[in-house]
Amino acid sequence: MASTDGEFARRYGSWGLVVGASEGVGEAFAHALAERGVDVVLLSRRKRNLDVLAETIRERHGVKTKVLAVDLSESDAVAHIVEGTAGLEIGIVLYGAGADSSPAPFLSRSVESALAMVQRNCVTSMALAHHFGAAMVERGRGGIILVTSGSGLRGCSNMAAYSASKAFDLVMGESLWAEFNPEGVDVLSLVLSRTDTPALRRLMLEMGQIESLDTPVPGATSPEDTVARALENLDKGPTCLVGEQLQQSEQYFSTLTRNEAVRVMAEATRSLNTAAK
Repeated sequence: MASTDGEFARRYGSWGLVVGASEGVGEAFAHALAERGVDVVLLSRRKRNLDVLAETIRERHGVKTKVLAVDLSESDAVAHIVEGTAGLEIGIVLYGAGADSSPAPFLSRSVESALAMVQRNCVTSMALAHHFGAAMVERGRGGIILVTSGSGLRGCSNMAAYSASKAFDLVMGESLWAEFNPEGVDVLSLVLSRTDTPALRRLMLEMGQIESLDTPVPGATSPEDTVARALENLDKGPTCLVGEQLQQSEQYFSTLTRNEAVRVMAEATRSLNTAAK
């Protein structure tokens, strides 16, 4: 991993794009880039949150910021992002949006909600990887981090669209690493397990698993530790599993057949719908 004295900015470029910057891993990553002297474009749907974060980053780190409020599930999202970053040398991209805040059986929700998930997690992420990746390859430097999930490693009950979309990002990241790395561009599929984000706390509070939004999630990795792992492994690629729990579970699942592994995951995630009722 590059140091904080300007080496990182020289390696990757003067601007970073953080997709999903309003909280959690995205917010922590924005601070990490700014600490390394990289100006940041902050993107999510919630402009008010982004404005507050932008001001905090400018005051704390002394870098430039730009705010883009975009709904990634809309078909024109990429056009807005391309327009909003025109003229900026985007040297590193973190695509960290797309959590599923309401796990439920596939048929209990409209197909439109599943398609919106695919648009946000697959279509938009692929289009941005193509747009920014082309410029990075031409310059011979850059980095792309696609935040995926342990849920994308195999099928999960009550998370069909989410799991499938995260599997897409995982394999796309690995494939882009194979193509881009020889050209000087780092690509990393960052596979998260339980991460102590505001989104997870809201879900667990709704399910009665924590007492308040101020309650830490037991056994979860912090966003800051997650970002540290991402930056430590960015130049290694193509895949990084975050958290000891996820790494140990993958060792266990490697001893099972695919059929057995899916059955175990189905049983483990089936309870999400029951708890949320």
